Amino acid sequence: MNLTRFNQAEVEEAQHSIEHCVALPDWTAALVAARPFSTLDALLKHAGALTQAWDSAALTRALSAHPRIGERAAGSGKEAALSGSEQSQVNSADAPLAAALRAGNAAYEQRFGRVFLIRAKGRSGEQILNELQRRLHNSAQQEEQEALDQLRDITLLRLEEIFR
Repeated sequence: MNLTRFNQAEVEEAQHSIEHCVALPDWTAALVAARPFSTLDALLKHAGALTQAWDSAALTRALSAHPRIGERAAGSGKEAALSGSEQSQVNSADAPLAAALRAGNAAYEQRFGRVFLIRAKGRSGEQILNELQRRLHNSAQQEEQEALDQLRDITLLRLEEIFR
């Protein structure tokens, strides 16, 4: 998708082209409604501003589409494919790492009541595990903020990749 086509597309087509960035249809609709954008930077800036309204409820809705770190995404849609490619550094045959991530995921879910979310792209499995272990020490409020920040990063990274 290029920016000109996105700007000129019918609403449904434009929404469909970016809906796999995050499982928040209100965000998708708001971004499409703000068209046209003069530059990719303007699009990303507006998209980022829209993410600042996300709260705990938005995080919960968005996490419904995210697999546990180190596990394959369910389904065959674009978001599942993106999650798989983003976690490619984690999906290895490293049994000790996989076991540590499973244990960390379980501890995280027990402590915070949701899946651990991290921008996996560009991070090794060990880096992700270290972040998971660090974040287990956060307060609930600190962790919600970190998870929201990660969701914003993932969403904007995916959006940028659509237009590059």
